[in-house]
Amino acid sequence: MDVDQILEDLLIVLESADVSLKREPMGGGGGGLCRIKDRLVFYVDTDAPALLNAENVAVAAADVTDLDLIYLRPEVRDFVEKTVQT
Repeated sequence: MDVDQILEDLLIVLESADVSLKREPMGGGGGGLCRIKDRLVFYVDTDAPALLNAENVAVAAADVTDLDLIYLRPEVRDFVEKTVQT
């Protein structure tokens, strides 16, 4: 499974946790999770490599939901576990 598919799977996890997604060019440094008023928003940096975005989304997904209760493809779960541990 390539990193683009991992990223898309993780973005679906965020959306299902009621996190709004915004795709914006942000210079390539990566996006992240923020709270705007009472809503969680995750900014995906369209200038950043997919790997950096996937790592940021993995951390955010682990913060906003209990990933043990959600089905993730084995490759996605492995990616999250490796990313969040470091």
